[in-house]
Amino acid sequence: MLKRTVTALLLIPPVLFLIGWSPDWLFVLAVAASVLLALREYFALCRATDFRVFCGFGYAAGVVMCAAPALATRLGQRSFTLLTILALLLLVPSVALWARPDPREYLGAIAPTLFGILYIGLSHACLVAVRLAGAVARPGPLPLHEGPLHFRPGAVPIAFLLLVIWAGDIFAYLVGRSVGRTPFFPRVSPRKTWEGALAGLAGSFLVAWAFVHWVWRGADLGVAILVAGWVELAGQVGDLVESAIKRGANKKDSGTLLPGHGGYLDRIDSLLFGAPALYIALLILGILS
Repeated sequence: MLKRTVTALLLIPPVLFLIGWSPDWLFVLAVAASVLLALREYFALCRATDFRVFCGFGYAAGVVMCAAPALATRLGQRSFTLLTILALLLLVPSVALWARPDPREYLGAIAPTLFGILYIGLSHACLVAVRLAGAVARPGPLPLHEGPLHFRPGAVPIAFLLLVIWAGDIFAYLVGRSVGRTPFFPRVSPRKTWEGALAGLAGSFLVAWAFVHWVWRGADLGVAILVAGWVELAGQVGDLVESAIKRGANKKDSGTLLPGHGGYLDRIDSLLFGAPALYIALLILGILS
């Protein structure tokens, strides 16, 4: 527990700087590095499950995927991101024709590669899209252009997202460990309980209220709490998805990068579903185009 706490405290300042004050190019670079770290552990889990994957192409495609929103913003072509996704979906099975001459290995190679690109690359692309869309977002109940401490445009909703996800994880862990009795999804993650899951949801509501009350004062409280619940539920599904992947590979952790926390993928598994959930919510609310 001590290692877990120390690691978290050491990571908070650089993460806060990257989200709130870093220039856009540095934020995109940090997100690309996050994609590479996560894909590295994901591909290792795939190999442990006896899947053959296109690691080199997967790394390149994941970086391109998360950089696409930045290029779309600079070019003024919002459809560029969609075109990038479609191009990558066509490229992977095409490259596999030459890289995997044995037809029996074809599907088993392209499926996990494509999933990894979308699972990790596309979720990170949502973070970039929200951050860069802040300056041109439409007026709405969750303003992306307002924030405390002179945050850069689009940084406040990302900070909101991370705090909601982290609070949900912490509340679920503490309550589930102390009073959790009813298994939540034993086939995938035997230690998760309904008590912990509900506590995580309650924690996300509490943090959303505090964040709007003290930080995101231009946001509608009711809408923010609803979005927090939606993001937290998506994050819990993301946690289960990564647990299923690890269970298939017969691994307890995705890696050993972070002392006390396991692998890097273990720390962002909820975020991989939470970020797209936030992006979808902002689209539905009419804040993003």
